[in-house]
Amino acid sequence: MTKDNRFLSAASHEETPDEISLDRDVRGYERVIMGIDPGTNVMGYGIIGVNGKTPEVVVMGVIKLSKFESHYKRLHRIFERVTGLASQYLPDEVALEAPFFGKNVQSMLKLGRAQGVAMAAVLSRDIPVAEYAPLSIKQAVTGNGGASKEQVANMLRHILKIPADHMPRLLDATDALAAALTHFYETGRPRVQKGASSWAAYIAQHPERITKR
Repeated sequence: MTKDNRFLSAASHEETPDEISLDRDVRGYERVIMGIDPGTNVMGYGIIGVNGKTPEVVVMGVIKLSKFESHYKRLHRIFERVTGLASQYLPDEVALEAPFFGKNVQSMLKLGRAQGVAMAAVLSRDIPVAEYAPLSIKQAVTGNGGASKEQVANMLRHILKIPADHMPRLLDATDALAAALTHFYETGRPRVQKGASSWAAYIAQHPERITKR
């Protein structure tokens, strides 16, 4: 099924005040990347469209989960909304921010579940998933692995030329957008072939270099 046909058959998702759309049609892009910032109270998402080497913001927002008292209902809501976003925007790839390791074991367990459910939602649609550590995302976007959320948001505004009045209120959305942009950078780099570990390995990799006598 082509992207055009998938778009026409996709189910729309609810618009919320915490979502900012730049009204760009995903069918106009060669590649669409969705970024997700997992959370148990607020989950951020951001989608970029790419033509050639130029990324643009399509939409960004948050999924508010604190109104659900049950942790399991929050997980259900994550699956429901991420599935809806995938149906609406038809991403070719998804980038998730990997949970950082904290001291609170219960919080880490819940955050890991939230990430797993978001991952399952996109994998159920056969969309490839990549994970990036928070430090790697900050480094890719700002050049500083210790950058604050505000610094990441400001750099995204500059790189992606986001109008000031389109910047989100909650920075979980820009964190997710940063994950998507990091994936764009990482997958756009030329791959360097790994060198051989020994002469035997070199011969095995390059049999055409051997002259028979």
